[in-house]
Formats: sequence, structure tokens, C-alpha cells
Amino acid sequence: MRALVVDDELPALEELGWLLRQDDRIGEVRTASSGTEALRALEEGPVDVVFSDINMPGLNGMDLARVIARFAQRPKIVFVTAYDQHAVDAFAVDATDYVMKPVRPDRLAEAVRRVVEGSSDGPESGAPAQVEDETIPVELGGVTRFISRSQIRYAQAQGDYARLHTDTGSHLVRIPLTTLEERWGPAGFVRIHRSTLVALPHVREVRMEHGRCTVVLDGAELQVSRRHTRELRDRLLRAPRHAAP
Repeated sequence: MRALVVDDELPALEELGWLLRQDDRIGEVRTASSGTEALRALEEGPVDVVFSDINMPGLNGMDLARVIARFAQRPKIVFVTAYDQHAVDAFAVDATDYVMKPVRPDRLAEAVRRVVEGSSDGPESGAPAQVEDETIPVELGGVTRFISRSQIRYAQAQGDYARLHTDTGSHLVRIPLTTLEERWGPAGFVRIHRSTLVALPHVREVRMEHGRCTVVLDGAELQVSRRHTRELRDRLLRAPRHAAP
């Protein structure tokens, strides 16, 4: 794979570049000392993955990721940073991984593995593509923790945020429900109300009473708007049924 390393601190830039060159899965390693320089490097030739610091003067790592998100063929993004408070923002820009400094070789190798696995998923296979589970960072008591998308039963809009409900509690993340609907649609999440997104694998029952539709999940019964009732029934009829974890 071709990698681009972005960091405004030269020692960190050189160390990460050296570590990546020791990995047989990485071929070419290019470097850039700013977000703007990284964009120029991307114009000169494509790369498969960008390993970027976040706190940089000018165009920071998050800004760089948002620009890359508009590319027709965008590289994977791995953030490498000394600060954990950006983990939720990293999820919002669809980062593949979030590595803390100082970088341990084994942790970096794990990030490369995730990039390789994500890049190997393609439409060439004749079998239907399996949607890989996703890890979501959430804040809990000032600590960043991680949950899996497969644990989420439904999500509800709260302004520009979304509350993710699991069987053990709920978590507020800074990402709009419409973005989750676009990203998680292939994984079986469907809109049942303008403010609610539900995971079909967790739906146990659909009830129709007096012309009103509700879905039953473990521990919750949710109202389906009239506008979304037909779409929900169509999705349930054609969706493969998998046992929820």
C-alpha cells in the first residue's frame, strides 16, 4: 500500500514514517509537514492511506479529512494524535482508526491491518458483500469508550446529535441522524420516524393496531410514522433475518 504521513512535528513525522517502512504491507511512504502540503502531495499521486496528526496549524487533520471525504476515490484515514478528545469527531469523518501517541509498533500494525481489511472489501466478488461491523467512540463520564454498531438497537435524533441505544444504556454522539442513516443503511438500519432509526436485526415484532404501526425490540416499543410504514414493511420482507447478538 501507498501511505502518506502528515505531521507538523519533524521527529514525530520521521518516527512514524520509519515505523511504517518496517511493515511489509506498506510499500511507498511519503511525508507532509502540514495539511496544505498533504493536499499538494495527493495531487501529485494517489495514496491508499493517510496517517495524519490532528492538531496542526492552518489546515488541521480534521479539516484535511473533510476535504479528502469529497474525493471520488478517497484514501483511508488513520489519525495519530496525543489527544483522545477528538475520537468522536474522528468517527464523524469516517476514520478507519485512531492511534494515540506515543505510537507503539504493535498498535500501528493493528491500524495497518484494519486499513488492509477495509481496502480488500470490493464489488468484484459474486457473493453479496458482508458489511463489516464498526467501532464507535462514545464519551462516558469524561472517558472515551468504544461500542460496536451491532450492539445498537436504535438511534434517536437530538438536534445535531444522535442518541445510540444499546441493551445496557444509551450514548450521545455528535453526528446527525441523517449521516447515520446514509452510513448504516447497508447494515440494516432503517428510518421509522423523522427522529428514529432502527436496526432491523434487532426488530422482534411489527404490530399493526388501529391503523398504527409499531416495532418491538428487546426492552422497547417504537412508533412508526405513517410515512415510513410501507418502506419498513418492504425492507423487512426482503431483508435476510440474522440473529441479533
